[in-house]
Amino acid sequence: MSVTIRQARAEEAELLAAIEAECFPPAEAASEEEIKKRMQAFLENFFVAETEGKVVGFINGAVTDRQYLPDEMYHDIRLHQPQGDYQTVFGLNVLPGYRHRGIAGKLLDTLAEVSGKRGKKGVILTCKEHLIPFYENHGFVNYGRADSQHGMAQWYDMRNLFSQREKRNVL
Repeated sequence: MSVTIRQARAEEAELLAAIEAECFPPAEAASEEEIKKRMQAFLENFFVAETEGKVVGFINGAVTDRQYLPDEMYHDIRLHQPQGDYQTVFGLNVLPGYRHRGIAGKLLDTLAEVSGKRGKKGVILTCKEHLIPFYENHGFVNYGRADSQHGMAQWYDMRNLFSQREKRNVL
């Protein structure tokens, strides 16, 4: 199965919202309206995974100067700072029938690579406990429980700080 990662297009907002709704519980999923607002604010930070002409996943996030992801960023696009130091991940979505095929990793790695080329200091996100090993396998470090109350779930702060990765590679 060949997978292509590409920039999302604004007209795909409805499709991406449907994928988000299938991948996250209702209390955590962004609505179609929220996806549209995000795409208007930072379309350059939306990447989709396509296989056999079908979009099967996507990743997106705003940019901030903070080394952690505060809940208010999910709902207030005015907090997006295009020149900020850290790329966030608001959502990493892969349709259930396409999971465990490396697609999420490709999306995540693409966002990190593009962020580095854009001069960002790293990628930050929050995740649930069972996903910590996945993110660690992609260069992220667990900084413990997050202050997040998003969707009334327990989240963990994960950071892929590029300068630390470079130092680890030197050792």
